[in-house]
Amino acid sequence: MDLDPPVPKYNNSDALSFAYPSVRDRWPAIITQIIDDVHRTISELPSEHNDRIPEGKTILSSLAALKYEMQHNRTLTPLDDDGYDDIKLYNDELQARTEADLDGPAGEAPKWHNVEWLFSECYMYRRIYTIFSRSTMWKDYDYFSRQKISTFRSSRPAVLELCAKYKEIITNIRKTDEVVPDVHDPKQIADAERLLFTEMAEICLWGNATDLSLLTNMTYEDIQKLQGSNARKESEKNILVNDLSKAFEILNGAKQAKKETRRVDIVLDNAGFELFVDLVLAGYLLATGLATEIVLHPKSLPWFVSDVLPTDFSALLNAMQDPKSFYEVEVDEKAPVPLAEDEASNIKFLFEHWSSLHSDGQIVLRPNRFWTNAGSFWRMPKVAPELFEDLKESELVVFKGDLNYRKVIGDAAWDPTTPLEEAAGPLGKSSGTRVLALRTCKGDTVVGLPKGKDEELRQEQGGQPEARKWAWKGKWAVVELSDGKTA
Repeated sequence: MDLDPPVPKYNNSDALSFAYPSVRDRWPAIITQIIDDVHRTISELPSEHNDRIPEGKTILSSLAALKYEMQHNRTLTPLDDDGYDDIKLYNDELQARTEADLDGPAGEAPKWHNVEWLFSECYMYRRIYTIFSRSTMWKDYDYFSRQKISTFRSSRPAVLELCAKYKEIITNIRKTDEVVPDVHDPKQIADAERLLFTEMAEICLWGNATDLSLLTNMTYEDIQKLQGSNARKESEKNILVNDLSKAFEILNGAKQAKKETRRVDIVLDNAGFELFVDLVLAGYLLATGLATEIVLHPKSLPWFVSDVLPTDFSALLNAMQDPKSFYEVEVDEKAPVPLAEDEASNIKFLFEHWSSLHSDGQIVLRPNRFWTNAGSFWRMPKVAPELFEDLKESELVVFKGDLNYRKVIGDAAWDPTTPLEEAAGPLGKSSGTRVLALRTCKGDTVVGLPKGKDEELRQEQGGQPEARKWAWKGKWAVVELSDGKTA
């Protein structure tokens, strides 16, 4: 805790914070979803696996108890030891919070409704995992897997569109070694590549496949027209801060300097379609030479419902290897429209491309238990010094999603105009690490905004301007760069 920023943190007792409805409504609903998932799995077990049922019932009882404690504002209790080192970190912090007066009177253990938001949310997911990891037959069970698979299957139209465009781009690069055909002027090439990079990254930001008009064979004149088009303005109007041009200059500068190793790290967020678009960006960076290596950082345990595990990477590639089997399965007694041959072929093209990049070592998965610790990333130099030093080797470290953003800046109540390089602390100014945060806002904390923007959005949100409700629903986004490699 001493390593966190010296700025007040958001607390579950604050009725004006998104923490307040989270602990009272959102988190109990998540536990209920897990209970329903385990019930379903038990009901579908074949007779030869009936020996899993007794443990399954014990797990259900433990989950119900956790939900009861949360809803009735009981104290947070030490985590049972499941053999992993992070248990001590959680329990030591819980003890420190009990002894201090951070979350209530000194000497009293914090309760669910009056404890720091970030710590309690991470504690909840770690405690849920402990319930499973201490079992024998449910140890490796991913209780969020069904939801992840379902979201990817339901994203079929966007997947098909992106696959077709991606195949065009990669095929063109292989044929001509040019990102944009028939453009030879260095400035025009840079302009075109910058815009295509921006489009790819914004798809990655929003996790959707809208405004894909740029991802095809275009002339330079086409690109110039689109730069000022309504489609571009529509795509960017809800991005409050957009440093993608700066990020492109960094990557393109390394490429033009012919640096032998040009590594980009992506600290992943959600599985399913979002992981798919992360891989679209990764493949694009490698194909264009903006990167020579992509390091993906997944979580090590089921986390915040949909966060990526290494098994989710495998599951995604398996689905794409046999797309007809995946997309033509009956869902809710509804038979889907069969994939056309070209649609299946396009998906398989991406599978083959990404599998090749993975087998060649150009796409690497590197999980680390630090990502599922309770604290902020301000603690990285002390708690995970090897990871901290390793990230310095990257040209750019992309932190995806709301939780990673919250952890980068300590989930603290910063003045919203505070620069990211200050709020990122050890990952900020002069850190040796370049951070690019891609975040759709789903929580209170935010930095880097122009002066007056927060006040403007509070007035527009309708009701309770003293709360930052505009930042709760994912309507607004920030893309912020902190260049820790400059003095």
